[in-house]
Amino acid sequence: MNDPGIFLVAVPGLEAPLEAEARALGLSGVQSVPGGVAADGGLVEAARVNLFARCAVRVLLRVAEFRAMHLAQLDKRSKKVDWRAVLRTDVPVRVEAVCRRSKIYVNKAAVQRVSGGLEAAGLSVAKEADLTVKVRIDDDLCTISVDTTGEALHRRGHKEFVGKAPMRETMAAGFLAQMGFDGRQTVVDPMCGSGTFVLEAAEMALGLVPGRSRGFAFENMVGGRDARQMSDSGYLENGELGDDARARRRFYGFDRNDGAIRGARANAERAGVADVVAFAQGAISDLAPPDGPPGIVIVNPPYGGRIGERKLLFGLYGALGAVLAERFGGWCVGIITSDGGLAKATGLALEAGGPVDHSGTKINLWKGQL
Repeated sequence: MNDPGIFLVAVPGLEAPLEAEARALGLSGVQSVPGGVAADGGLVEAARVNLFARCAVRVLLRVAEFRAMHLAQLDKRSKKVDWRAVLRTDVPVRVEAVCRRSKIYVNKAAVQRVSGGLEAAGLSVAKEADLTVKVRIDDDLCTISVDTTGEALHRRGHKEFVGKAPMRETMAAGFLAQMGFDGRQTVVDPMCGSGTFVLEAAEMALGLVPGRSRGFAFENMVGGRDARQMSDSGYLENGELGDDARARRRFYGFDRNDGAIRGARANAERAGVADVVAFAQGAISDLAPPDGPPGIVIVNPPYGGRIGERKLLFGLYGALGAVLAERFGGWCVGIITSDGGLAKATGLALEAGGPVDHSGTKINLWKGQL
């Protein structure tokens, strides 16, 4: 057995921005694969990604990889894993398993065998434990990892208000990256809801660490507390932009719902970005570009899936497109929707990026230059 490194789980379809982020964080051996990004490293590197990455969903520390053709083989090899090198005897763990295209095909049986290996090493296994050992057996190749994240990374820890069908922070960061946002541009969201795009853009511009307000599972692993301290604080993205970003407000969110605006403002206060963002109640017809050079308009409107009736949305998209075309010349626009017909109803020249899995719904970022 060897040390297979770490694996950064991505939102399916947003592997490319995560790969770029992993390289920016100084990881070596970075390789994008469907569903995520593999890289060299151990617990310190995993801690760094948990703290600083904006596009990752979670970070897995690989602890073993071997072939297992039958349960007896899985049982034997699980007992050879050096569990105590990464897991503390005073912290219980739970085991989850997924078996695909393998001779071992019963998930529960795989859980039992790996649990036996943990218990043989003097570790406690409990179904409700917060720390998770993940077992994946695919084509008879068994990969065992420890989830170093815990609660998924889109839960930054400071966003309490959530609107209907919210855009997750990890997705918002990925879409902003695809729009070419580097912390310097003005960002406008005409249908901001709880303010996710606006808040992510502001945090990126200010160089704020996304994991600053929360804890992580790795802190309960062997060396976990030291790993957090050793995660190089020099990896603040766009940190040099902080002073300039504070100089003026340039991240704007609008929504027809007054409750959403109040919630977004409260989220901004908790996130520490209230002085560079502005949220206001308003309809699409009231939308106007802020002073300054053209920037980015990015919006996640209803698309008749979880919110809205499709037939009634064509007028909304048409109105949005007309306002943007008339008032936002020179701006970049990104519209996120699962419905190409609705995107075309804007009347704007937009091109669709690859599909992204948004909680089971395939959505696209439709981009254009106004």
